[in-house]
Amino acid sequence: MRHPERSCLHPSRKPLTETDYRHLAEFRFLLRQFLAFSEDAARKAGLSPQHHQALLAIRGSGGQLTVGELAMRLAIKPNSAVGLADRLAEAELVMRRTDGNDRRRVELTLTASANRKLADLSQSHRAELKRLAPMLAPLLKAWGKH
Repeated sequence: MRHPERSCLHPSRKPLTETDYRHLAEFRFLLRQFLAFSEDAARKAGLSPQHHQALLAIRGSGGQLTVGELAMRLAIKPNSAVGLADRLAEAELVMRRTDGNDRRRVELTLTASANRKLADLSQSHRAELKRLAPMLAPLLKAWGKH
């Protein structure tokens, strides 16, 4: 998802230092490590990484999300979110409910099976974040001082 207000075209008020570049590189490395861990854990749980992300988005939004909101949360096109919702429903991971007032609005909720898988995955993700936190914290603290 693009963030125009965060465009690289806006000049920085303070030039970047070699330390800034090292911190950015380290942050990207740690982020990539977490994402690789997450993708592997999802596959081992029998989910695609995108299915895992969708389940987490739904659960993290209070347990119910529209297909349009899912598209926004995953930074995908609405028609891609419809296809994803179809695949999730076919896999019996979500239940769909069409809004009685607006038939274009489809709400997704997790099934019990999806909640169990997500709980197991989230436990392992929390442990991985705890492992990475001591490496991330100094980077984030340094950026907070700028």
